[in-house]
Amino acid sequence: MTIIEHQTFDQERALYASQDISVENCSFDGPADGESALKESRNIRVDHCFFNLRYPFWHCQGLTIANSELTELCRAALWYSQGVSITGSKLHGIKALRECGDVTMRDCHVASPEFGWFNHDVEMENVCAESEYFMMRSRGLRFHGVTLKGKYSFQYIEDSVFEGCTFDTKDAFWHAKNVTVRNSTIKGEYLAWYCENVTFENCKISGTQPLCYCKGLKLLDCQMIGTDLSFEKSEVEAVLTAPIDSIKNPLSGRISVPAAGEIIRDDPASQGQIILGKSCCCA
Repeated sequence: MTIIEHQTFDQERALYASQDISVENCSFDGPADGESALKESRNIRVDHCFFNLRYPFWHCQGLTIANSELTELCRAALWYSQGVSITGSKLHGIKALRECGDVTMRDCHVASPEFGWFNHDVEMENVCAESEYFMMRSRGLRFHGVTLKGKYSFQYIEDSVFEGCTFDTKDAFWHAKNVTVRNSTIKGEYLAWYCENVTFENCKISGTQPLCYCKGLKLLDCQMIGTDLSFEKSEVEAVLTAPIDSIKNPLSGRISVPAAGEIIRDDPASQGQIILGKSCCCA
């Protein structure tokens, strides 16, 4: 590979359509304020670089980014790119990853509203993220040890698995399909409304009015702490290991829980079975 190092670029399309290059200890910043520095490039390595200009990695094929910083001014940094690896880096511009595929991220910090829309086959490990509408309409997500804070995450995602994660996020997993969440902590209001075939295994869930209007919902050995008005109009099979504040009108299925502070049955269509301890409560 051709090595480009210790340079500063601020012109438009500074390294446009490059191939087989390693960009090391370079800065993309300056008064010319040029954008799209590495657009349409192939087989690119970037290490210890600073990006302060817009749209640097659009339509790239085979891209490795390591130990680099993409600032707040580096908006929409990666769009329409395939075969991307990002490690030890900061992604702090809005809409940093969109319509990309075959992406791996490890040991990164993300502070990017509207991050990750319309992506497929994304792996994340040990990533800390702050975002709104995080990963919307993406599929094939495989997350391990990811920490997230922000509203409206994982909406309309499909075919995804999350393990050992911590999510502090309102309105998460709305309309999600074919998703499994294991050994994770999920805090936030209105969790996973309208989802389909979503499973939570050994998770801690908190926040008001979770898991309503769901189809094919499963919970296995989960705790639901501080959750009221849960499961309204949902098709649910649940085994809970701690008492729950309240359950409201589950549509069908079976909920097993040690105790419930309140069970609300004011909808004749609610036929879901509720098992308290060893006895069934249908009132």
